Amino acid sequence: MNEISIIGAGIGGLTLGNILKQHHLDFTIYESAPEIKPVGAGIMMAVNAMQIFEKLGLKEKIESRGNKIHGIFITDEKLKTISTTDVLALEKKFNSCNVAIHRAELQNILAENLGFENIKLEHSLQQIQKKENYFLEFENGNVIESEIVFGTDGIHSKIRNQIFKIGNIRNAGQKCWRGLTNFNLPEKYLHHALEIWGKGKRFGFVKISDTKVYWYALVNENKFEENLDLLNTFIDFDPLVLEILESTKKENIILNDIIDLTPIPKWYAENLCLIGDAAHATTPNMGQGACQSIEDAYVLGKFLEKNKNFNSVFEEFQKIRRKKVDYIVKNSWTIGKISQWEKGNQLRNFLMRSIPESMNQKMIEKILKLEL
Repeated sequence: MNEISIIGAGIGGLTLGNILKQHHLDFTIYESAPEIKPVGAGIMMAVNAMQIFEKLGLKEKIESRGNKIHGIFITDEKLKTISTTDVLALEKKFNSCNVAIHRAELQNILAENLGFENIKLEHSLQQIQKKENYFLEFENGNVIESEIVFGTDGIHSKIRNQIFKIGNIRNAGQKCWRGLTNFNLPEKYLHHALEIWGKGKRFGFVKISDTKVYWYALVNENKFEENLDLLNTFIDFDPLVLEILESTKKENIILNDIIDLTPIPKWYAENLCLIGDAAHATTPNMGQGACQSIEDAYVLGKFLEKNKNFNSVFEEFQKIRRKKVDYIVKNSWTIGKISQWEKGNQLRNFLMRSIPESMNQKMIEKILKLEL
């Protein structure tokens, strides 16, 4: 029997494993994939996540395998700034910087640190049942009994669906392509992240390693069709966007819907707790999805320093985390809608430019400050 089982070796599950290892707790992570390999795309680890990775002794490793980002800009189609974040002030305040990195690279760093022997691959959860303990039935036929279970199995969480029987997934009505390409960005963008707002469409890009650029492109669902020509769709954007798109091989592009999870009333049951997207999935418009799962793991770890009663820890954990994640889910949804306007864009851009930088900075600081 396992003392602790973590379902899902995404960024949240692996961070939680690293935190439990610091507390000398025995755990096993179960992951459905056959290997942790370079699927997916890039990701930005914001200052809040990097503060936690520093506490885990992983900050330098992540910085060296990714790319430090010192400027974050929202622009119009011609790359004229709409909004900017004073990243240097944030770096100074929190003694950390944003790092753009390949998602699989980050997962490998986390997995290496906690030890691959603690991860069981090709274990896709089929069913979870509560008896005296939890019984986890996997598609490969294995059945594991576990005293404590953490559901870090994402927005489509089987643990949430089977134990809590709740979870309304909302579709934002936007399609998102994510791509990776070998591309030499102009020097001024080597340590900057840009998101370009057009009419009912967006394009973002950031350098994630010496050779690779990660980009994403969004269109409203009403403009989507199978085999949509992205070059033609973004023809009115700066030529740099078209060059990035042209340089990308088709097999390095993935397409997804933009979705989130309507807030659910409770993240924990007896000896079981949901973290990350399983509990509070958000749209990606604030770059905080994975960062909030990392914060979840950190807060659980802080409570476990003083109290090894998991059930009271779970209660305290939700109490302290709820307000922040609800704020992020709500605001991210709103930003996603505003950024995809099809009419009145010049007015939107004018209003965005007129927001005092101090107000924008205050909101960002609120998100980046750790709660414990």
